[in-house]
Amino acid sequence: MSSVLYDVPGPRARLRNRILGVVTVLVVLAIVAVVVWRLAETGQFDGQKWSIFTYTGPWILLLRGLGATLAAFVVAAVGALALGFVLAVGRLSDHAWVRIPVGWIVEILRAIPVLIFMMLLYYGLPVAGVRMDPYGAVVIALIAYNGSVLAEALRAGVEALPRGQQEAGYAIGLRKNAVMRLILLPQAVRAMMPVIISQLVVALKDTALGFIITYPELLHYIQLLGGQVPFGTPLVPTAIVGGSIYVVLCLLLSYLAYRVERRTRRSPKTTWLEPPDGGEMTTATERIAVRRGAGAFDGTYQGPGI
Repeated sequence: MSSVLYDVPGPRARLRNRILGVVTVLVVLAIVAVVVWRLAETGQFDGQKWSIFTYTGPWILLLRGLGATLAAFVVAAVGALALGFVLAVGRLSDHAWVRIPVGWIVEILRAIPVLIFMMLLYYGLPVAGVRMDPYGAVVIALIAYNGSVLAEALRAGVEALPRGQQEAGYAIGLRKNAVMRLILLPQAVRAMMPVIISQLVVALKDTALGFIITYPELLHYIQLLGGQVPFGTPLVPTAIVGGSIYVVLCLLLSYLAYRVERRTRRSPKTTWLEPPDGGEMTTATERIAVRRGAGAFDGTYQGPGI
């Protein structure tokens, strides 16, 4: 079946796509084989280097680093989501004295690299007489950067919605804060869920930058174990094990996002409520008004409100 943007490939195109797919797989396998061969040639698979993981101590250190990583990520993720919602609402404000300063704040926070932000907080603030521990510097930097990015994602999600959504809310008597809270933001979150989760994955991986300011997270202990001379300096084995831990964490977060997205995709249009006057409700906005006790439309357009 063809559409405006896509034509179903014919026999020759399908054959060409299969050939390209096979060639791509072979190239990737060849690259992996070369990497494995070079690691074997340089002795990275020797028993001496991997024997470090036969002891309990290294695993305890990795678990300690994993706990520090998760402690920073959880707080940073919650803070970034909260900051993102606040900044997104400010960016969508009808008042220029709110919208313009918030827009500048978002642009500045997005422009500063996370590592520089951490270093400014940890090494720069003591110059001004304010001392901050590594954990606080890591969390604040992650919240500021990822919160500003999430704010832009939420703003884009709201502005991508049909204008009739908010106009219908105003028509049934809802003010702007209720329209934003009950109609626009829930739909924007559903639409931008992949972007939100992708940014949270970025925040999880950016916790690794904390080792530069002496925060004892997972990468800190990977580097510590990789420099153990009695085990032949097993930097590559520890990097492989530590990188696998990061991969597992990202996969778990992606699976959680998948489950959340499945639940949030249950449209409110499938939930029918009986109108108070026995009539019919034809829009999701009307059902929200009845559910929230906003009452029926009285014919008065109140507009955006304050």
